[in-house]
Amino acid sequence: MQLALDNNGGENMSVLNEADQQLIAAIQNGLPISDRPYAGIAEQLGMSEQALVERISALLEKGLIKRFGVVVRHHELGYRENAMIVWDIPDALVHGVADKIRAYPFVTLCYRRARQLPDWPYNLFCMIHGKSRDKVMHYLEEMVAAHCWHQYPCEILFSKRRFKQGAANYISLAECE
Repeated sequence: MQLALDNNGGENMSVLNEADQQLIAAIQNGLPISDRPYAGIAEQLGMSEQALVERISALLEKGLIKRFGVVVRHHELGYRENAMIVWDIPDALVHGVADKIRAYPFVTLCYRRARQLPDWPYNLFCMIHGKSRDKVMHYLEEMVAAHCWHQYPCEILFSKRRFKQGAANYISLAECE
C-alpha cells in the first residue's frame, strides 16, 4: 500500500512507500524517552539508527514532514504565564530581527506571518514563557532594550486559557498493517 500526500494544493503529489508510512506512524505520537530514542525506533522498524535519521531528514527536506519538534508542557514545569508578542517589523529587517529574537532562551517560538491589513499590521510573532507575568514582561523589556526595538509597534497577548497540545496525526497504525 502507498499513501499519497498532497504537498502543494494538488499540484505536486508525493508518494510514501510502506517503510516511510511505518516510520511516520512510529514517530507521529512522540519519541520514546530514552538516551537514544532514534535507536529504539530504528530497531522496531528493522533499520539502523543512521538510516532512520537520514530518512527523517529526507522527508523533512521534501516537505512531507513539515515540522519535527518537541511539545513541551510548560505549565507542568512551572511556567504558568505565556505571551505571544506580535510585531510590526519593516519587511527588509524582519529576518535579522527574528534571528536575534530566536537567540533568547526564553523565546519558544518565532515566526513570520503575512500582515492582514488594514486590521492586523503584525508580521513577526514570538512566544515568551515565564513563571510569572512580571517575568514575561521583564524578558520582553530586556530584549527590546538590548536591540533598541522601541520604535517597532507590538502587542502583548497573554494567554487566558490553555489548550491541549499534541502532535500531528498523519497515518493511523491500522493503515500500515
